[in-house]
Amino acid sequence: MPLTSFQQPTEPEGFLKKELFITKEAIRERVVALASRISADYQGKEPVMVGVLNGVVIFFADLVREISIPVKMDFIRAASYGSRMDSCGSVTFTKDVELSIEGQDLILVEDIVDTGLTLARILEKLGERAPRSIRTCALIDKQERRSVSISIDYCGFTVEEGFIVGYGLDCREAYRQLPDIYILR
Repeated sequence: MPLTSFQQPTEPEGFLKKELFITKEAIRERVVALASRISADYQGKEPVMVGVLNGVVIFFADLVREISIPVKMDFIRAASYGSRMDSCGSVTFTKDVELSIEGQDLILVEDIVDTGLTLARILEKLGERAPRSIRTCALIDKQERRSVSISIDYCGFTVEEGFIVGYGLDCREAYRQLPDIYILR
């Protein structure tokens, strides 16, 4: 029997239990607020928004649809987790930005900033291409394991600790489709 929008899938065998952490309504409210700030800050400009795949897709799509100014969009794929639940510390790039960002205002959009290593490496890589400016936007700024100093210009939520999933965030590619954000226990 197909799932309806009000039914939740059962937990896959061997997975942890999830506890509701941030509702889809709270997420929507923050996305609208972030889009409003970005629109105001870049009034009269056309920034290039670069999403970090895969986790950012849902947040990125919702965010750019709420922005009231013209934007260009592209993606980069960088991974430091693989199938692990903790960062291995090494960043691998499997997709690069295809738009020219030289002399452009760039907004790098992440689903979650955890250790900060991936974001720092992406900022370094994109900075080599001489954009006019680079700002960061993250749905989640998770600070418990931060190992490098990173500034988030547009932050949805600050989280002190916990392994979170849903709204694009995953655990071994599971849970991305959930409309709310959960803590795995």
